[in-house]
Amino acid sequence: MQLTPGGHLSAQSNYYSCLYGPVGPTHALHEDGWTSLVQEVRSLPGSAVIQLQPLNGDAEWLRELESGLRAQGYLTSRFFCFGNWYQPVPGGGFAAYWSERPSALRHSVERGRRRLDKAGSWRIEISTSEEHDLDAAIEAYEAVYAQSWKQPEPCPGFMPGLIRTAAREGWLRLGVLRLNGRALAAQLWLAHGSKANIYKLAYVEGFEKLSAGSVLTAALMQHVMDIDRVQEVDYLIGDDAYKADWMASRRERVGLLACDMRRWRGWLAAGRHVLGRWRRSVKSILATT
Repeated sequence: MQLTPGGHLSAQSNYYSCLYGPVGPTHALHEDGWTSLVQEVRSLPGSAVIQLQPLNGDAEWLRELESGLRAQGYLTSRFFCFGNWYQPVPGGGFAAYWSERPSALRHSVERGRRRLDKAGSWRIEISTSEEHDLDAAIEAYEAVYAQSWKQPEPCPGFMPGLIRTAAREGWLRLGVLRLNGRALAAQLWLAHGSKANIYKLAYVEGFEKLSAGSVLTAALMQHVMDIDRVQEVDYLIGDDAYKADWMASRRERVGLLACDMRRWRGWLAAGRHVLGRWRRSVKSILATT
């Protein structure tokens, strides 16, 4: 955890974080262990208010942490962070997965391939390690991103650094679709263990009819399912409408607010939180009447 400028403790997460939690197994930390951990945390500066996000709301460790916090006088409350779309990989690999996708999506990818064929020479490159021309792949990714609808990165050096780290560790699946040598779509996926995460994607605006992004997504899906043999593909952050076409399942990531009711800062934060929820509820009711 880290001390924020506002004077409370928060998760060591940021704009790029898709999930926060303990590193390593937590089954050895029974109820007494979590209570002891909270006692130690309570001695830290800023511990009157603790905010952690984004979290797996179904995780057993989170329920145990909440119990430990309440045992030490904290009021705890969960809040919604974002929807998370994911796809368990069926036994038949990509072929089985693809047969289950909506016909509109499958036809869109097929049309995109035909239109790319008519437009010229196209190919898909998937970089997975430092042995590939990583500088060229990063250059292509950044060029596509700069010509897309996406906002500029808040930390320009983060993505190239992440790509190089992922290549070194063997996690990298950086896909680039080129038409007549020009990069039109780029996607950064991270594959580790039994899971592939779709971290970043972009395509050059003005070429939407070619469906380059969808064609590239299908190719990367086939790669991680049939070559890497992952068990799950995860779209990470957001409820964008197109994700429901690619993924069969949705879950929610949550945040946890803990306010120490033995200290005035905790009371103040709890009051603000309750008032904020009440205001949102009133607005929602008024909007539907």
